Amino acid sequence: MSQPHSNGHVRPMLPLAFALALALALALALALVLVLPGAAAARGAPARVHLRPLDAARRTVDLPDGIRLAYVSIGNPHGIPVVLIHGYTDSDLDWAPLVPYLSPKFRLVIVDLRGHGASSKPECCYTRYDFSYDVKLLLDALRIRRADVVGHSLGSIVAQTFAELWPQRTARVVLISSTASAPPHQPGKPQYEWAAQISRLHEPIDPDSRFMRKWWASPTPVDRLFMRRERRNAAAIPLRVWLAVLNQGLGDLDDLGRTLPKLTAPTLLIWGSADPIMLPSMRDSLEQALPHAKVVVFPGLGHNPFWEDPKGCAAVINAFLNPAADVRRYGTG
Repeated sequence: MSQPHSNGHVRPMLPLAFALALALALALALALVLVLPGAAAARGAPARVHLRPLDAARRTVDLPDGIRLAYVSIGNPHGIPVVLIHGYTDSDLDWAPLVPYLSPKFRLVIVDLRGHGASSKPECCYTRYDFSYDVKLLLDALRIRRADVVGHSLGSIVAQTFAELWPQRTARVVLISSTASAPPHQPGKPQYEWAAQISRLHEPIDPDSRFMRKWWASPTPVDRLFMRRERRNAAAIPLRVWLAVLNQGLGDLDDLGRTLPKLTAPTLLIWGSADPIMLPSMRDSLEQALPHAKVVVFPGLGHNPFWEDPKGCAAVINAFLNPAADVRRYGTG
């Protein structure tokens, strides 16, 4: 970005010290005006996250595949259906910071993936196909024939898979902190450190351990009580589920690129520039696989940009999902 300049002239009699002070003040004022959304969110105090509305609205449904799936359905019951799918070791509460800023025209369906949150935790199976089939069966149970699908991290892989397998059920797709490839083979990088540390966990998992605090770390401030609830929910997930999802759901990321040509729905890709998990090469792989996708990168934000700047992320998502669209084409009811 080029810096603005003045066409005027400084009067010769203006003292040098005053001129320097004036220039510094103008520079500071300009910096405040031009600050990017992510940086603004980083400087301000984190917004308080309200969990009670989601807790109160949580329901369960028994699916034909034997899974009892927990979900939250809020918003306009006759509005555009939008499915929100959380990440690895998260739950439906993952979306609590974002929900207040999403369009009131949406009918939000927020899922607890199998093994997570209040959903059942079977001995198997935890591949991306198992997760996406649960989502499909949930939409069947709710009589939603077509929906927008939003996923974060592991949830983005599930959203991608759903859109590939059931394109007729998918209107638009938003993939947050996603990839089309495995990380480059660089031992010592965060991806490898996390996998090694998870494999060494023991039950009961301490939600306030050094590992869990690092697992939930954020480069910009996020509501402390929300983060504590997230850690405690994750610690309540059986260790066998942690390991099964790590090995099955996240075990073969290179396979994502092979199936991505089947994703034909309009797609939005969102990342934080400071994401320590989805490295630039992993982001590039997804952009190259989906050359027509819209891409938004929030400067300075991490793996959970919609926690750090929920208002900014919601504005991008609302615009992409187009709340003015004719709800009849989604085939609800």
